[in-house]
Amino acid sequence: MAGVAASVGTDPLTLADLLRVANSPGFDRWQEQVRRTGGCAHPIRLQGQTVTHDRATGDVLYSYSTEHEPGGTLRVACGNRRASRCPSCAWTYAGDTYHLIRAGITGDVNKGVSSVVRDHPRVFATLTAPSFGPVHNRPDSGRCRCGSSHDDDDPVLGTALAPDRYDYAGAVLFNNYAGDLWRRFTIYMRREVAAHAGLTQSAMTEVCRVSFGKVAEFQKRGAVHFHAVVRLDGPDGPDSQPPAWATVALLDDAIRAAAARVSVPVPAAGNFPERTLRWGSQVDVQPIGALGQEELTEQAVASYVAKYATKAAETTGTVDRRIGELAELDRLPLPAHTRRLIEACWDLDDAYPDRMLARWAHMLGFRGHFSTKSRRYSTTLGALRQVRADYRARQERRERGLSEDLDDSEGSMLVLAHWTYAGQGHTPGESWLAASIAQDIRLNREIARDAMADMPDLDDWEVWA
Repeated sequence: MAGVAASVGTDPLTLADLLRVANSPGFDRWQEQVRRTGGCAHPIRLQGQTVTHDRATGDVLYSYSTEHEPGGTLRVACGNRRASRCPSCAWTYAGDTYHLIRAGITGDVNKGVSSVVRDHPRVFATLTAPSFGPVHNRPDSGRCRCGSSHDDDDPVLGTALAPDRYDYAGAVLFNNYAGDLWRRFTIYMRREVAAHAGLTQSAMTEVCRVSFGKVAEFQKRGAVHFHAVVRLDGPDGPDSQPPAWATVALLDDAIRAAAARVSVPVPAAGNFPERTLRWGSQVDVQPIGALGQEELTEQAVASYVAKYATKAAETTGTVDRRIGELAELDRLPLPAHTRRLIEACWDLDDAYPDRMLARWAHMLGFRGHFSTKSRRYSTTLGALRQVRADYRARQERRERGLSEDLDDSEGSMLVLAHWTYAGQGHTPGESWLAASIAQDIRLNREIARDAMADMPDLDDWEVWA
């Protein structure tokens, strides 16, 4: 216990609460609940019950109540994708994103995507923001415009060289409209594919379809850019072969042409002038190689996308929750560049009330989805979560000595459930224990990964699956 006390620290309240939890009658069940949430840092607590009846006979097939659970509640994972808020749920989200993206690259029959997609034209495209003013960077020459050679972890990287001349309003407006830019880009991209093939758009849909999966990432300067896997399929989606003219080169040209055409007009408002938002000139398109034949492998792309699926604006030194008033910034250790971006959101809020810039100031104005995909790219995050939920339900029934498989494919069951919200989060002692459980789970995964390191084409996220 002395070792536990030392690791908890000198906080007597946390230690006392930890001892209370550990000596509670339902501690083993509490641990099991937390372990099933993956060690979630802020679990949602629910009270209620569920009863499953045979619709024909009325017999009870399965029942559950939180009455005898620790504290009379069931703890479920918060599901927050932000690594800064809940590392365990963010890791699960990243794992789901990895499998979603990878299924669209390599195919996975369990996720409804045929392996023939490996023969389809596939590229990894990156669309960036334009310049809003010079910033400290690490150019190929090794020396920044300021005359210094910055290290990778230098906090000055990405900050404005001349803050008084940096276009902070343009930067946050670009972030705010980035979702609109992406939507228009996908429209133009399909048009460009058709034009490069010498077809009308309606004629192209009869022989070829464009599919994509993308994720957003914040650069150190606080500007959003998008990474996307883009694929050309046949008319019936991933299971059908694209026409002979559908090549990586054609897709590359279409993406660059579409990115150059896209624009979003922003009207003048208050003291802010009219402007037109566009993508930056740096558009990168790389072919994705099958079976590692190219430098950019399928697995590397999926891992890269998953890595950034849980990173938000806090990676630039900002906060991971909404800002109620600007006075809060005085209590936060924010870099000056980040603070100016947040203040720009508030300055623009009255001029553009429909853009909700102040509400999204903690995201430097960005209000879009971090991860999106086209309908036929691959499976969905919802489907992946349902598979996991079904597995846990079968596991729960098995542990209670009930039938694992309750088949409702023909609507033969009637489920009656009643749940109420009972709170969220842990007490101080519970938080320490949950973090310890999450660390154990992660360590076990790393051990499993190392044990299977010699297996070909295996990634850390696959151990998670």
